Amino acid sequence: MRTRGLVADITRPDQLEIELQKQPQTVYLGVDPTARSLHVGHLVPLLSLLHFQLRGHQIIPLIGGATGLIGDPSGRSTERPLTARETIEYNVAQLTAGIKQFFERAQKYAEKRIPSSLRVLPPNVQNNFNWLKDLSLLEFLRTVGFHSRVNTMLTRESVQARLSSQQGISFTEFTYQLLQAYDFLTLHKTFGCTIQVGGSDQWGNIIAGIDLINRANSQDSGALVEKGFGITTPLLTTASGQKFGKSAGNAISLNEDDTSVFELYQFFLRSSDADVGRYLKMFTLLSLERVDTVMETHNQNPEARSAQRLLAEEVTELVHGEDGVARARLATKILYERDISTAKTDNVLAALRGNPVLHVCDASEVLDVPLTKLATTLSVASSNNAARQLVASKGLYLNNTPVADVQQKLTPADFIDERLAFLRAGSQKVAVVALK
Repeated sequence: MRTRGLVADITRPDQLEIELQKQPQTVYLGVDPTARSLHVGHLVPLLSLLHFQLRGHQIIPLIGGATGLIGDPSGRSTERPLTARETIEYNVAQLTAGIKQFFERAQKYAEKRIPSSLRVLPPNVQNNFNWLKDLSLLEFLRTVGFHSRVNTMLTRESVQARLSSQQGISFTEFTYQLLQAYDFLTLHKTFGCTIQVGGSDQWGNIIAGIDLINRANSQDSGALVEKGFGITTPLLTTASGQKFGKSAGNAISLNEDDTSVFELYQFFLRSSDADVGRYLKMFTLLSLERVDTVMETHNQNPEARSAQRLLAEEVTELVHGEDGVARARLATKILYERDISTAKTDNVLAALRGNPVLHVCDASEVLDVPLTKLATTLSVASSNNAARQLVASKGLYLNNTPVADVQQKLTPADFIDERLAFLRAGSQKVAVVALK
């Protein structure tokens, strides 16, 4: 994990190495249910869990169904608005399904790249609402509050940053670190969990959990024995300093309902030359030797973008499977390479599912309609006048052929595979019409 750039810091690294060699461990990662879907920013911690899982360790993705009702102050300058309980419950259900699907597909992806005789245990997805919902204030104070020191809590970076702000920090958010610490203690007692993985902004919360485990154990045994470990992953930015995982201000989701397979593929295909080598190590299971070879070839001819193409295909297969790669390739072929002569309707519909360029229409909506009007309706042109100007300059295309007459209409003979038509303005704007 270190050689792949997945580790920012580790508590007691030498002792952790000994424990990992001695016997399988149980590792957990907290997932905040502020949204219904995982996004590419989750890939670093998720792949960290995957590396543990593939080596025979038990992994626990923990969804914060209870802590999500409060909000984590880490990395924030202002307090999060409280989220409705119904929203959190919906997000938890969606994330549970998304996490299970991710690891199912990731295991299939891994089987082709890392042959192993180890038994891979399925993820044990948990929700901290299950144990926090019935935790009384008295029990919380006796179990957690008794072992927690306010002066230590005040020194946490997330707390210090908020204390120095104009808004300050509420008691609700101040106690978040204690609830997260209690999660670690509960998982330790219930499942024998000894390792927590989190982003580098979670370092203080992780330390709080380790400290609680050690204090609780010492109270039971009478001797202080250090038990827990923490691993933080780097908060990833691009070579240009931008936050990783955003495209035009929007988070790139791992859920196809939110971000199409084609968009995910294109996001990684657009990786810069300065970033692609690092991403191949972090986001794929290709051997480091293979990555070095790929980068040598890439550096000899960077214009070919061979490394970016491999990265896009690997991550798409990891997240969406082999079928996802096939659909992303077809969408790229259609939209960017303009290879449409042999297009088949069902394949195109699958490849462009969720993509806004796809318009599934009744025949009555598009047949015998002027192409200039269609271009405006389908957002290929900004107005009818703009569409007519495109025709005059031979900049409006139907099935890669320039539209010659502003009066030209869409006819049944224009459809490829009897149901597909491709309307394009210049090299950027395109609309794919598919008849129902």
